Amino acid sequence: MLNVGKYTLIVTEKPDAALRIASALDVEGKAKRMVDHGVPYYIARRDREIVVVPALGHLYTIATEKGVRSHYPVFSFKWVPRYAVEKDAGRIHVWLEVISKLAKEADAFVDACDYDIEGSVIGYNILKYACQDKEKTAKRMKYSTLTEEELEKAYDELAAHLDFGLVEAGLARHEVDWLYGINLTRALTATARKWSGQYATLSTGRVQGPTLKFLAAREKTIKVFVPTPYWEIKAQIEIADQTVECKYEKAKVETKREAKGIMDSCRKKNGQIVKIHIEQSLQPPPPPFDLGTLQSEAYRLFGYSPKRTASISQQLYLEALISYPRTSSQKLPPTIGYANILKKLNRTPQYRTLSAELLAKAQLRPSEGKKEDPAHPAIFPTGNLPQQSLDHAEKRIWDLVVLRFLAAFGEPALKQTTKACVRIGDHPFHFEGRHTVKQGWLRFYAPYVGFDDIALPTMKEGQNVHVERVDLRGGFTKPPPRYNPGSILKKMEREQIGTKATRAEIAETLQDRKYAKGQTTVLTDLGFEVLEVLEKYCPAVVSVKMTRELEGEMERIQTEEKKKEEVVSEAVEILRPVLERIKQNEEVIGERLSNAVRKRKAEELIIGKCPVCKSGTLMILRSKKSGKRFVGCTNFFKGLCQTSAPLPQRGTVKPLGRSCPACKWPLVQAKMKERHPWTLCLNPKCPRKDRKPK
Repeated sequence: MLNVGKYTLIVTEKPDAALRIASALDVEGKAKRMVDHGVPYYIARRDREIVVVPALGHLYTIATEKGVRSHYPVFSFKWVPRYAVEKDAGRIHVWLEVISKLAKEADAFVDACDYDIEGSVIGYNILKYACQDKEKTAKRMKYSTLTEEELEKAYDELAAHLDFGLVEAGLARHEVDWLYGINLTRALTATARKWSGQYATLSTGRVQGPTLKFLAAREKTIKVFVPTPYWEIKAQIEIADQTVECKYEKAKVETKREAKGIMDSCRKKNGQIVKIHIEQSLQPPPPPFDLGTLQSEAYRLFGYSPKRTASISQQLYLEALISYPRTSSQKLPPTIGYANILKKLNRTPQYRTLSAELLAKAQLRPSEGKKEDPAHPAIFPTGNLPQQSLDHAEKRIWDLVVLRFLAAFGEPALKQTTKACVRIGDHPFHFEGRHTVKQGWLRFYAPYVGFDDIALPTMKEGQNVHVERVDLRGGFTKPPPRYNPGSILKKMEREQIGTKATRAEIAETLQDRKYAKGQTTVLTDLGFEVLEVLEKYCPAVVSVKMTRELEGEMERIQTEEKKKEEVVSEAVEILRPVLERIKQNEEVIGERLSNAVRKRKAEELIIGKCPVCKSGTLMILRSKKSGKRFVGCTNFFKGLCQTSAPLPQRGTVKPLGRSCPACKWPLVQAKMKERHPWTLCLNPKCPRKDRKPK
C-alpha cells in the first residue's frame, strides 16, 4: 500500500490512460507502478506526489430500490456498485475498495476520465461514492490526446470544478434509458412468459424502438415493391479506331415496343458527333473524421462493423496514436499543432513524401465539415509512431485516420468531364469521359479513393462516326437497398436519435435479440411482431419525434437550461400510461409474442434442404436416449429418409445458407467460447473432411 504523505488523487477511466497520465506528469517520466490486491495504480512525483488510479469503465450502475426482479412498472431507483446487481462484474468490489483507501489519504482530487458524457459520469460517481462526496471539490482535467505534451498542459490548466452540465446530462440519459429499458423489457418478457410459461428476453428501449421502426419501414417497402420493366438502348460506335459505348439520351424506355422501334430505326445508320461539352469542376478535400464517418468509411473499405471500428479506435487512442475518437466534430483547430503533427509523421517512410509536401506549404489550413463538438476536435493522428506492433485491423484504421488527416490539408482536385452528343439517324445518344487534371488531395487519400478516369479518343464536332451495332437490354426497377451496419448509423444520426457512443450498440442489440439478421439487415418475423405490438399498444415507444425531443431535453441539461430531475420526471409521465396499457392487454400481447418467439426458435433449428432425399429438411434435433444434438432429415418421421449427421455438443451452430463445394451438403458455422468460429460441412463422408478451423 501507498506510504507517502498527502497527495493529489487522479481518477482515470482505464488502466492504459492511468499509466500514460502518470508517466507524463512525473518529472522524470518514470511513474512508479503499485499494485494493491491486483489493482494497479501509479505514483508520479512533481511539485507534490500524485497518485493516478484507473477505473474499469463504469463501476456504478442503476438498480431498483426494491421489488421483484420481473416486476413492472418500476420508477424508483438508485446508483449502486455494479457488483451489487451484475453476476459477471468481476473484481469491481476490490477495485472500489482500493480507490476508497487511496482517497482517504488524499487532500486534492482530479477527474481525468474521458471528457465526454460517459467519462464525466464515470468520474463523478467514483468521486461521489468511492471517494465520499469529493465531487464537489474535485478539479477537471481535459484533454483530447494522451500525448505527453497535451497531458502536461491539461494538468497545468485544470478546470476549477467538474463539468456539471455534462455530468447532469449523462446521469439523466442513463436514468431515462434505464427507466425505458428496464420497464419495457420486463413488460414484454413477462407477458410472453406469463402466457407460454417459457422465458425469452424481449427488449426495447427509447432508441431501440425507433431504430426497429426504421428497419421495418424499409423492409415493408422492399416487400411491397413491384418491379417494373424498362429497356436500355446502347450503341457501339467507332472513333479513331476505338470503340466507344453510347447511351440513348432517355436512360430508361418504358415499353419494349418503343425501344424496339428506336433500335430498328438506328440500324444501318451512321452517326455524327453534333456537340462536345467540356466542363471542369473542383472537388474539395474531405473533412476529417468524426466517429460516425470513420465507422461508415471502415465498413465501406474493410467491412468492419461500427462497434469493431469504435473498439479499435479506442485502443489507438489509449496508445496515444490518435485523438479521442468518440467525437461528433469535423473541425481541426490550430491549437492541435498542424505542423508539429506533420513533422512527427515525417519520421516514417510511409508518410514522409506526403507530409513533406504539406510542410512546404506557406499556410496550413484544413478542410472542415459543418459538425462541431464542444468537447473534442475531429479525429486526428497525434504524430506518435507505434511503440509496439499493431495488429492488421489496427494498422488499417490508423493508416486511414492518418491519410484522411493529410488529405484534409491537400488542394482541391480538378476534374474535367467531357460529354459528347451523337445523333444516329434521328435519335440522340451520348457518351462521357472523365479526366483528373489535377490530383490534389486524391494523392494523399490513396488507396482509399480511386481515380475514375475514362479516356476518350480525339474527336470534333460534326465528325461522322461508324455505328457498329445497336443493342437493346431489358431490366427491372429495384427496391431501395436494405440497411447495412454503416447506413443504419447514418440514418440514426440524421434522425438525431442515440449518441455517437451508443448507436453501434443499439444496432447490434437488434441482432442479438434476433429482431434482425445479416450484414444487409433483414428484419425477422420476431422483429416485425415486436414492432407491431409496440405500435398498437404503445406507439410513443417507437416515436422518432418523442425520442428526438428527449435528446433535445438532455442537451438543454448540458447547457444548464433545464434540470435533470425535471427531464426524468417528464420521461416517467410519458412511460406510465404506456406500461398501464401493456398491463391491461397482457394476455393478447403475451400470446402474440410467445407465438413469434416459438416460430423464431423453430426457424433457428432449420439447417437447409436434405441433399439425399431432396424433399426433406435438415434440422437440429436431440436424441431421446442420450440427449445429444444431431442433424436429421424431417422425412425420417415419415419413414422416407435416414439421413443424419453429428454436431459439436457445445457452443452454437448457425446455418451459413450455402453448400459445400465438394459434396453439396449444407455448411454451418460452429462457435465455442474458447476458440474462433469455424466452418463445418455436415457430411460425415465429405471428401474434403472440412472439419478444421479456417
